[in-house]
Amino acid sequence: MKLKIAALPDDKPVKLTLELPAAIHRDLRTYAELIEPDAGQHAESQARLIIVMVKRFMESDRVFTKAKKGRAQDRPPKR
Repeated sequence: MKLKIAALPDDKPVKLTLELPAAIHRDLRTYAELIEPDAGQHAESQARLIIVMVKRFMESDRVFTKAKKGRAQDRPPKR
């Protein structure tokens, strides 16, 4: 099986509190369980999986990427 996210990067976790609909939570848990055998990681990595999913979503959004670059160019350099 070839999932879009095969493994989670070894990165320092970020604490995030949010409420998910039950159906999305079940799907997220299932996704984490599906990558577990390939990545050697446990299902509790759901929070890290959310970070990877959001990051990839934003990176693939061309309008967001263009707007982000435009904002960076408009800001004066940090001193």
